Amino acid sequence: MARTSSLYLYGVLRAKQELRFGALGLGTPPAEVVTVHDGELAAVVSEGSAAVPDPTRDHLLAHHRVQEAVMREHTLLPAAFGLTFRGHEEVVELLRSARDAFTGVLAKLEGHIELGVKVLWDEDVIAREAARHDAQTLLESLRPLATAVREVRPLGERMILNAAFLVAREHEAAFDAKLRSLAARFELLTLQYTGPWAPYHFTDIVLRREPTPER
Repeated sequence: MARTSSLYLYGVLRAKQELRFGALGLGTPPAEVVTVHDGELAAVVSEGSAAVPDPTRDHLLAHHRVQEAVMREHTLLPAAFGLTFRGHEEVVELLRSARDAFTGVLAKLEGHIELGVKVLWDEDVIAREAARHDAQTLLESLRPLATAVREVRPLGERMILNAAFLVAREHEAAFDAKLRSLAARFELLTLQYTGPWAPYHFTDIVLRREPTPER
């Protein structure tokens, strides 16, 4: 008989006691988001349909809404969108199968958030090489305020820098202030500042898998 429900995964964190984050999850009405535990590791999940959810705008927003809510008080190893399990036992098996890896990555990410900075070039007001030089100067000016930096492939012809910064929570205000100062200094560039996000670009583990076949 085909299963009718499953547990949808948002990420993994460290917690000994059960946590409840409220009705924030995927679904209509939004599903209750809770944790499933194995020792000091916990998976953040909600119950839903057995089918892997379609990547609609509403579903993607719900996925990130839960991760943002969890991150307010916890360090989260985020899951990619669409990861579902048959039930409690499969989630516990995930936690057990990669316990050491999960614990190591969470220790590295403890107390950190991801912030994104994109730099766009306007060919009508500044030469491309000058824009590239200024973007790199901006990157190097922000680097000391971050624990780690990852440059990501730019999107489109106008984007000349796409960078993710792993920043300690206590340094977020200083990072914000520095970026505002740099935006005023390089006023011919367009800066896009996003976050805080779950630290997708700084995890050695990608919580992702192919959908599980029906039994």
